[in-house]
Parts: sequence; C-alpha cells; structure tokens
Amino acid sequence: MMKPRTLLPFFSPMAFALALFGANIAAHAAPAAPTLDNTAYVLMDYDTGTILAQKNADTPLPPASLTKMMTSYILEQHLLSGELSEDTPIKVSENAWCRGSSTESCMYVPLGESARAIDILRGIIVQSGNDASIAFAEHISGSESAFASIMNDEAAKLGMTKTTFKNATGMPADGHLSSAKDLATLARAIIKNSEQYYAIYAEKEFTYNNIKQQNRNALLYTDSTVDGLKTGHTSEAGYLLAASANRDNMRLIAIVMGAKSTNERADQMRELLGYGYNNFTNTVLAPKGQIITRAPVKFGQVGEVDAVALHDLKVLTDKGEKVTPSTVIRLNDNITAPITQGQELGQMLAMVNGKEVASTPIVAANDVAEAGFVSRVWQSLVDWVANLF
Repeated sequence: MMKPRTLLPFFSPMAFALALFGANIAAHAAPAAPTLDNTAYVLMDYDTGTILAQKNADTPLPPASLTKMMTSYILEQHLLSGELSEDTPIKVSENAWCRGSSTESCMYVPLGESARAIDILRGIIVQSGNDASIAFAEHISGSESAFASIMNDEAAKLGMTKTTFKNATGMPADGHLSSAKDLATLARAIIKNSEQYYAIYAEKEFTYNNIKQQNRNALLYTDSTVDGLKTGHTSEAGYLLAASANRDNMRLIAIVMGAKSTNERADQMRELLGYGYNNFTNTVLAPKGQIITRAPVKFGQVGEVDAVALHDLKVLTDKGEKVTPSTVIRLNDNITAPITQGQELGQMLAMVNGKEVASTPIVAANDVAEAGFVSRVWQSLVDWVANLF
C-alpha cells in the first residue's frame, strides 16, 4: 500500500488572487442568517456541503412531497445502472391509480395501463404524481411498504440520520419524517449522482394522457439560475420547497419546510438564496484538468508523469473575511509503472489557517509504460546504492 508523501505547498495564480476574498466558512463573519416564518430551513453550499444558514435543521418533520425526491433518485439510479431502460413499461395498478382526488397530485396514467420509465420519472418530478410514485414502487418492490425499506436503506447510505420513510409519496403517515438538512443532503446526491437526469427538475411542464400540468416550483419561472428541485404540501406539513441555483461558479441548495403559503415558500427561498450569494463565494484554486505537478515514476519508460486535478478544487469563502487559503500537494510514495491515464497519484488539499477545508484527487494525465527488463534492473541498482547513503 502506497504511503502519502510529505505535504508540499502549491501556489497557483488564483491562490495569490484569493487575498481579495475571505476565509472558508469555518471562520466567517457573515451577517446574521435570515429570520423566516417557517418551521425549518437549510441553506447549503453544494460543492463543500457546508451549511450556510439554518433553522431547526435536524428536526424530523413531515416532508410531504419532498419525499418524492428519494423516489425519483432511486428511479434515476436504476436507469443509470441499466436495471431499467427509459422504455421499460411500468404498470399502474388499482392501488396506484389516481382517481382525480383534489387531495393528491396525479400523473393520470389510466388504470391498468403502463407508462415508460422515463415518463414515470417526469410524472414524479414535474407533476408530483402519487400514481407515478406508487407504480414505480410496486414495480421495483411489489408493494409501497417494501419500497419504503429501499428508501430507508438509501437514506442511510447518504447519511440522512433524521429520516424515516413510510411511503413513496409523502402522504401523511405516522413516523414518516425527514429533516431540512437530510433533504438538502438528498438534493445534493441527486445533482451529483443523477446528473444525466437532473435537467428534468427544471422542466416547467409535462403533458401526459393529454393533460398538461405545470411545475409548481415558482422560482423556475422567475429566476433563470434556479434549476430544481421539488415542491410539497400537506395540511400537516405546510408548504415546502427544495431548490437549487447555480450562479457565479457557485451552486446553492436550500430547503424550506412549513411555510404558510405557496407565495411565502417562494419568497423565503428567494431570501435564502440571496443571502447565500450576497455573503459567500466559491473560489476555484485549481480547475479540473489543470497540471498540478510532475510526479516521479519508478520503472517507467519515462521518469515523470503529469498529474492533473480530477475535479475543480473549490474553497467556500466569506466575502467579509481577509484570510487567504493555500494549497498543498500530497503524492503517493513509490508511484510505479505501468501507469494508466486517470490513475490516482495523490491529493491536492486546500488549507485555511492550517486546516484542510477541501481536496481533490490528482491523477495521471497520460499512460506511462513499464520500462524494459534491463532498465528496471538498472533503476533498482541505482535505488539500492542511493539507499546506502
């Protein structure tokens, strides 16, 4: 097993420019978080997962139709894994069938008929269809209650420690609870792990069975930077909204729970996002694909390989602070040929006040073939002699 090398400083032009920005959120002095008339809220930085503002963030509350984010997430993962195709027919049973009640949202798939999996996904996300959600649950697990076990297993994997799902829709049920922080964690997973399907969360309407329905997320119509995620409402839970916006190289996720009306949840979401963008920024210390260093390679046809950042190395900073983040490189010991493009060679770390606040793997930019036998023997001999001294 390769051991990490000593940390080495790395200075990019962007790092010097950071004197114009502030410290990581761990040392921020931002204005007080908004005071909102709701039950709970969370504002999260997508890249780092840092909570920028919160109220009752860990309190388990009825999540209403924000539950369907987990249902859609599981469907997306089944599509991405190949367990389902977009054309897989999903049948609507009598149990799933929506009878047009004013107390629930429906996709309106006719009783006994099937819809393609990709249409079911849109029915869950855009139309908030209870019928679509239950039909998918039954297709995967045979029953909605069995599907709830899958939902809870997935929640545990994501670290949603305050969440217990009892159904796929969010209809009121004893013990069916989640927290604002958990729902932000779920939204973050959707954006990260279901990227291929995330654009559906920004679709403003969907027509099925000749019935056109509008997405209830009001911010999609008034803010071009908002691209998801989901609304919810029951008399027990109040009005809920999960939203994400992407502005100025920074993505924020916000959850509002227990607002008094659709207008209030939208206004509160605007206030949360405004607070985040007015007070914080994400600064890229090293962009994805940038050559970070040349890593030494043992027993290769060449002695070094370019090491590049696998992801953007971003640091969340507070606009009111004057602390400059720094970076260090940690290469693995004994990097040995053959090397394949994309192979992890170490880590690049972002540091604030001596504390690691972010990191990205650094990987090989190209292949390095193994040297011939004679060359490897010679390199071994050189290493042996060097170790004598």
